[in-house]
Amino acid sequence: MRWMLALVALLSAGGELAAQGKKGIRLWNLTSATISGFELSPAGKDAWGPNQTLNDKDKEVDHDERLRITGVEPGRYDAKVSYRDARQCVVRGIEIKADAVFSIADKDLKDCNK
Repeated sequence: MRWMLALVALLSAGGELAAQGKKGIRLWNLTSATISGFELSPAGKDAWGPNQTLNDKDKEVDHDERLRITGVEPGRYDAKVSYRDARQCVVRGIEIKADAVFSIADKDLKDCNK
């Protein structure tokens, strides 16, 4: 019985270590401004999810900063990107891969309202 408990503890620790090695999905802000809102929708659906910038300690994503994206499965997405000056843009057809970084740059911003 004791060896079974030891085996379960060992397997649990191994799983936790494996999980710690994964960094998850991350956005790399290569735009020239600080992002104050970032929402994702399955490509072409306009079904926007939660504001991912709330995952950041200061609730914004500065230029050259990375943001952990949560609650999103790998796939193709559109993004709604908001800035402090109330400008909002859409980036279409972003491919998001598991445990990978994707970036947004000024050239990707389309359909801006300002």
